[in-house]
Amino acid sequence: MLFTCLFILLLHVTAQPGADSVRDEEVLRRVADKIIRETIYEFEGTHNKQTYTSAKDVPDTATVRIKSGYAGWGYPNGVLNMAMLNLSAFLSDTKYADHPKKQLAFVFDNYKVFEQRYTKAASANPAAMTVQATRRFPFSSHFVMRELDDCGAMGASLLDVYQTVKRDDYLAYINKAANHITTIQDRFEDGTLSRKVPHQLTLWADDLYMSVPFLTRMARLTGDQKYFDDAIKQVLNFTKYLWDPNKQLYYHCYFNDVKQNGVAYWGRCNGWIMVAQVHLLNLLPQNHPQRKAILANLERQIIGIAKYQGPNGLWYQLLDKSDSYPESSCTAMFTYSIARAVNQGWIDRRYASIATRGWNALKTKEITPEGYMKDVCVGTGISSDLVFYYTRPVGKNDPHGLGAFLDAGIEVMKYKKANAQR
Repeated sequence: MLFTCLFILLLHVTAQPGADSVRDEEVLRRVADKIIRETIYEFEGTHNKQTYTSAKDVPDTATVRIKSGYAGWGYPNGVLNMAMLNLSAFLSDTKYADHPKKQLAFVFDNYKVFEQRYTKAASANPAAMTVQATRRFPFSSHFVMRELDDCGAMGASLLDVYQTVKRDDYLAYINKAANHITTIQDRFEDGTLSRKVPHQLTLWADDLYMSVPFLTRMARLTGDQKYFDDAIKQVLNFTKYLWDPNKQLYYHCYFNDVKQNGVAYWGRCNGWIMVAQVHLLNLLPQNHPQRKAILANLERQIIGIAKYQGPNGLWYQLLDKSDSYPESSCTAMFTYSIARAVNQGWIDRRYASIATRGWNALKTKEITPEGYMKDVCVGTGISSDLVFYYTRPVGKNDPHGLGAFLDAGIEVMKYKKANAQR
């Protein structure tokens, strides 16, 4: 009897918001601190493993790679940078804001060496500069803008850092990216952003995130309404082409050449769409005439996505296929977005349980004692068969999920703190 009473008391104590809050913060720091420890600002020879601290020290004949993936230039880095800034502000700990500042400085202090070498190689043999060949030059997606992946998310994180670090080369890149997105990137006739791959004018759901967060921050930086207008257009047009009212999910793609959707309701692409809307609402003026339309669109997606949450709190790689694997990056994106929407009063507080269940599953099942995140689908293209999506591997601590995980934890902790007395 005494043991039973003590056990019940222990359950009661550990369930209190204060104790749970400590565990939440601990797991966030565990993940973020590991990222900081493993971010190495160096280059390494691909053959001789020679280490170089500066691009200027790399011989012209040497082929090198960036020693740490966290130090590179890719859209997952942008997502992570923005999350680290959010974590720094939430925990009042400057070391987390220092990470994106150092990461971006490393890129901008070194990329020109590789850009010059790329330009020389491209001039000598333009046909040889395929996408794959270009990748052998570190930071190539920084100086060779082909798609929104190359500039959208990293550009958005640069806009956040630029608020406190006023480097001229940062602003020059911001303006270059803005020009690419608004005037160069492929679009449908109605202005919807698209790509040339895998078919001419293919709409990728992922690209809502690769554009809207950047556009909203450009509106904040410049005060120019056209960036908000374009961001809103993208949300509404992506929904027009990709939303399935029967499934209440977004397709991964739309092929404009044959006027058909793809086959997959992929988890992470639905996450990109949801998070992109949250980024827009974070900065869109309260009195904007189309704010209510974006709010209604987000609420509809949240209600739709809730129907597909698995019994353990995670969502699936293919959202409507419970025989596909539980996938943690989309779970983190949905968790963050729903918790943020509740905290901001955009949706009713009753939906908070969806987010808290998602967060509990993430922190207890998907984060190792060392701070690694599990079950994150690797980078994924578009395919016309479901087996492609079913069999996409999961990477060890794949960066596609880390930023979303940190943001999810922040918003759930905010919710718990605000509702501790209710």
